[in-house]
Amino acid sequence: MIPSDSLTRTLTVAEAVLFDFDGPLCDVFAGLPAPQVARDLTCLAAEHDPQLRAKLAGVSDPLEILRLTYDSDRTLSSRVEDALIAAEIAAVQVAGNPTEGGVEAMVAARRSGRPIAVVTNNSPDCVRSFFDLHGLSYLVDDVVGRVPHRPDLMKPNPCAVLHAAEQLDVPPAACVLIGDSLTDIQAAHAAGGTAIGYANKPHKREALTAAGAEAITEDMRAIALALG
Repeated sequence: MIPSDSLTRTLTVAEAVLFDFDGPLCDVFAGLPAPQVARDLTCLAAEHDPQLRAKLAGVSDPLEILRLTYDSDRTLSSRVEDALIAAEIAAVQVAGNPTEGGVEAMVAARRSGRPIAVVTNNSPDCVRSFFDLHGLSYLVDDVVGRVPHRPDLMKPNPCAVLHAAEQLDVPPAACVLIGDSLTDIQAAHAAGGTAIGYANKPHKREALTAAGAEAITEDMRAIALALG
């Protein structure tokens, strides 16, 4: 595997490497399917506000359930968030091994002298739980997860990227975010940084490219090779 020129170039100029969690490092809901979690959250929300059932029906993304509940009822959103955090922590315990190549990418970033942060819409508790389970906590300088009771600040909002840059004492423009979703690319660019799209599904390469990612990889091991 030979890293692309754009991948090597993007990483070479970066002073800090930010990783999205779900995708590049862990398949969070591999063992506890996201649609099941979303249904459970929908039932919880509908118990307290029956009118929400129709609004949430058919939504299979637990994070979107949280967003929609927050938009409708912020007090109820706190209850839904508590349940989501518990589900995320339970999910990473049965998610299996880290994404292939993800650990190698973090190790390579660490060996290159670059600080590392995880920037995620998941709860920081679930990230730390997963890292503790797999003995990976030593690789990461900071975990910037979902702000409690503020799902409106999740990516694509640049808040988490800006906070990570501040914690790492690196200018946002010198940070590169590796993520598998459009919101990762959008958040990185809104913060003034660069983005590498992780196209872990066939249709993602085109979408991530269209979103303006500075580089695309289909294999996290290419990150390690480009940093090597």
